[in-house]
Amino acid sequence: MPPAPSRWTWSPPNGCARWRGQGLRSDRHHRLHPGAPRHEDLIREVRSTGAAIRLITDGDVAGVIHCAEPEITGIDMYMGSGGAPEGVLAASALKCMGGQIFGRLLFRNDDERGRAAKAGITDLNRIYARDEMVTADVIFSATGVTSGSILPGIKREPGWVTTETLLMRSKTGSVRRMSYRTPAK
Repeated sequence: MPPAPSRWTWSPPNGCARWRGQGLRSDRHHRLHPGAPRHEDLIREVRSTGAAIRLITDGDVAGVIHCAEPEITGIDMYMGSGGAPEGVLAASALKCMGGQIFGRLLFRNDDERGRAAKAGITDLNRIYARDEMVTADVIFSATGVTSGSILPGIKREPGWVTTETLLMRSKTGSVRRMSYRTPAK
């Protein structure tokens, strides 16, 4: 995997220019973006390149997982800001699937900067690559509670409850889906 860049230089226009330089058409590349108000400027900038966008309202980790299978999902990139725990979960899933992620911490206030310093983070602008977020082999597991784009939610039938779980392992690259049916009480 490539190392993280030393500074944040990527923007939608120069990213699309890179794709065109590789003979790819930006209008065929779908980006997945959280449809939150904080992303309005980013969405406008990406749309100005002619790239197709799919907006999501929630499920950031699932959205990132879609990028690891662009042939199936039609999604090749995820852009947006969200929580650090979700970023690490997404990095774990991508490590299992062979995908890449870059991220950096965004601080809303001095209290958050202070908490980062207390945790030993000295470079508040550092860009982290996947293997810096997840430094060892990892197992990723997700069970559908409500239905989403990756997993169906809990299904209740007379006398039964069924759940589906996605289980991935970075060491082997295995991706498994398990359906669990148990008697309802």
